[in-house]
Amino acid sequence: MNARILDPDTRPASRSRTGIRPPRVIRVLLPALIILIWLVGAGVGGPYFGKVGEVSSNDQTTYLPESADATRVQEALGDFSDSDALPAVVVVTSSTPLTDTQIDQVQEAVDTLPGIDGVAEGTSPLLPSEDGRALEVFVPVAGDAEIGDVVSDLSQHLRDAMPAGIEVFVTGPAGFTADLVEAFSGIDGILLVVALLAVLVILIVVYRSLLLPIAVLSTSLFALTVALLTVWWLAKAEVLLLSGQTQGILFILVIGAATDYSLLYVARYREELRVQQDRWMASMQALRGSFEPILASGGTVIAGLLCLLFSDLKSNSTLGPVASIGIVFAMLSALTLLPAILFIFGRAAFWPKRPVYEPEIVAAEGGVSSTGLWHRAGALISRRPRAVWVVTLVVLLAGAMGVTQLQAQGVAQSELVLGSSEARDGQQVLGEHFPGGSGSPVSVLADLDDLQGVADVLLDHPGIDGVSVLSEDSPAGAVPITADGIAAIGPQGAPAPEPAVVDARVLIQGTLTAAADSADAEQTVRELRQTLADGGIEALTGGITATAIDTNDASIRDRTLIIPIVLMVILIILMLLLRSVVAPVILILTTVVSFGTALGVSALVFNHVFDFAGADPAVPLYGFVFLVALGIDYNIFLATRVREESLRHGTRQGIVRGLSVTGGVITSAGLVLAATFAALSVIPILFLVQIAFIVAFGVLIDTFVVRALLVPALMYDIGPAVWWPSRLHRESRDGSRGAATSTAAP
Repeated sequence: MNARILDPDTRPASRSRTGIRPPRVIRVLLPALIILIWLVGAGVGGPYFGKVGEVSSNDQTTYLPESADATRVQEALGDFSDSDALPAVVVVTSSTPLTDTQIDQVQEAVDTLPGIDGVAEGTSPLLPSEDGRALEVFVPVAGDAEIGDVVSDLSQHLRDAMPAGIEVFVTGPAGFTADLVEAFSGIDGILLVVALLAVLVILIVVYRSLLLPIAVLSTSLFALTVALLTVWWLAKAEVLLLSGQTQGILFILVIGAATDYSLLYVARYREELRVQQDRWMASMQALRGSFEPILASGGTVIAGLLCLLFSDLKSNSTLGPVASIGIVFAMLSALTLLPAILFIFGRAAFWPKRPVYEPEIVAAEGGVSSTGLWHRAGALISRRPRAVWVVTLVVLLAGAMGVTQLQAQGVAQSELVLGSSEARDGQQVLGEHFPGGSGSPVSVLADLDDLQGVADVLLDHPGIDGVSVLSEDSPAGAVPITADGIAAIGPQGAPAPEPAVVDARVLIQGTLTAAADSADAEQTVRELRQTLADGGIEALTGGITATAIDTNDASIRDRTLIIPIVLMVILIILMLLLRSVVAPVILILTTVVSFGTALGVSALVFNHVFDFAGADPAVPLYGFVFLVALGIDYNIFLATRVREESLRHGTRQGIVRGLSVTGGVITSAGLVLAATFAALSVIPILFLVQIAFIVAFGVLIDTFVVRALLVPALMYDIGPAVWWPSRLHRESRDGSRGAATSTAAP
């Protein structure tokens, strides 16, 4: 037994049964050089984990199409004001009417706010509510400040200064931005730690080894580090846009994909060590066997992700290149770094269960174990293939019926962050005492000649509480407008300033009666746009509500366009890979069914278990791209091995053998990918939690149902015709191939 695992480098032999080994110096230096290059890349890129915030932005307007009304209004704001301050809406409330003494105390506290670092000049006067139980004040937060820190300091300062019986809430655009900043703060730390720990535990259970999981995790982590380094500099050069959402997805995608590709290589390497004494030749054979499926899988994912470039939303279109860069490094690390590490350690990497050199036993088994779960699954499929795929398909379609329950029309900004939220609580209190849209007005950019006409349209709408036009000394104030025209006296009794005019245009603002992120506010803005257009007034409508509308509309358009494109691109890739038409169509259709089931079950869980308020329109698109692009990996792992086995043993026997050989690695890969995506749920952002559930659940369906039962049973039932039109489909009923094609590749 000891002779079987003797290091071949201690023997004088220079040739194995599969080819010529290079000189020892090359076999030592090449892996060492590869590892050194990756170590340098990881060493340089490591510090960038804490610097992503320097080149990322979570401003929703930044990601809108340039042609969107909200985008054009946002761009024009800089012409009307030199300030880039973000308003924080402070609401002070009491259960009883506020006394003059309490109001004076509040005013004293507000007067000290400019002393807080990050609070800009221009705090508004106190605005009392009609019921006398609340005060409202607008506090500008400098655009270049750390919004989260400023809002936290602002809130704490006011709480400390308030008299007993008075509550303070900081809400509005600055408050909700601070919530997002805090929610995304765990990306560089807790998300990465949870994902890596989940993968480590699964790998230890699967391999019952300690060194091998560390090697695989190192491969994933180095790939992520170098990918992040590349993306950071591209974002720094403004070639790419980076957000907290994109960053989180990049982390999970690279860790999951690199681990999956590594598992495929490890499985091949372990197979080769049983028939190869020489670990160099085992490495070369493992690379030959895993190169095509890894390259095809990664290429398919990249192709699917790059389809996002067709998106109107920059948050989608930039995710494609960012994630694709991550996949490129995931493939490179799995095909270079991991083979180098495993070559150096050899069989010791699998300790304590080292693969034993036993070619006679492997030959007797035909390379396939005659025991185990996947052998039994193959036996079941070979006995009753039609019953297996029909029952499986019915169950999956039943789950897909829940898609009709998916509420993916968008959610309020206050619902984006899960858990407690001062901004959300403050928004609710604000709506109880003031117009809900205070601090987040609808903004209309119009010609000066249309000023009164636009104001009349806004004033006539029941969803608007008041109208003003931005003044020349903005942001200190705006000039109120009534049906009789522009007010002559300002809020403080002084003569009102003149409206600000830029390129013969003015910026008119309307205070919404409903919260700016509510369905009622969105309906108001849509109706205003329609009324202005019907009246022949050329005006652009922007603001927070209009931004949400334009984002949702673009997302709906994107998913309608991009999903068919992704399907066509992946179908073409599969046809080229498998040299077939029928098999790729089957793989695509089963993946679509799997996605429908994942989305349908997720919709039921979101509505009746988690009680979510709804979903972003981009959720189905992201879920589709990740599930189809990543789920097709397992189809490729299975189908390429089935085709390889079919060339030797015939289609039906090849299907059973392919399932038996790949079942373990696909299961492990599926568990790893599901665990890594599930880790996204530690970031309390509704969008990421929903994507985490959909993809994790969908991957498990792919792994244990679609790839284990549905696909092999369908292929087995169809038989050799599954390879049409390649020559591989010309196979007799007993699985043998004609003499003319028995040795030729199809």
